[in-house]
Amino acid sequence: MARATLLNQDRWAGLLDAFGIEGEGATFDALVAAYSQKHRHYHTVKHIEHCLREFESVKELAGEPAEVELALWFHDAVYDTRASNNEARSADWACELLDRHGVDPERVERVSMLIMATRHEAPAATPDSHLLVDVDLAILGADEVTYAEFEKNVRHEYCWVPSILFRRKRAEILESFLARPQIYNTPPFHARLEQAARRNLAAAISGLRR
Repeated sequence: MARATLLNQDRWAGLLDAFGIEGEGATFDALVAAYSQKHRHYHTVKHIEHCLREFESVKELAGEPAEVELALWFHDAVYDTRASNNEARSADWACELLDRHGVDPERVERVSMLIMATRHEAPAATPDSHLLVDVDLAILGADEVTYAEFEKNVRHEYCWVPSILFRRKRAEILESFLARPQIYNTPPFHARLEQAARRNLAAAISGLRR
């Protein structure tokens, strides 16, 4: 029997209730449509489902769980492989929703910061951003078959990039993760996924550098 989807209107409504927001079914539909775009192969509804399931297992570690979850819903809402501002545009979308309903500006800013942390360009700055980033990167510690599928899907998303260039750039990105003292900064993720992630990354880099 298939598992019930976590990307559903009841969960969405419950999440927004934590911000004092009612309705917004149109935003829910727009998010699902965005994650269902044909050019997406990894950054899809399935990815957000996976993130939500990972978050469910560590939710008690979040200082502001509703803010972390909303950031997960929106963090890849805009995804254009030819653009460099996807996270900023995704954050803008989330902030527009919150601003429109008069949510406390400090909460709005925290949600924006959480989404921007998924650029993975610098170490996360707060405990909640550490948690969100670990959730987003959980795929790196997946089993070998799942990880290989992840890499294949990312390549599909960048099918317009010449192979030689893609292999070099992809290897550089993976090497940047492998060079970190820790890939995962929260104890549950570090204990469960760190070693597997390092094995997956090393194997993928070796294949890309051939």
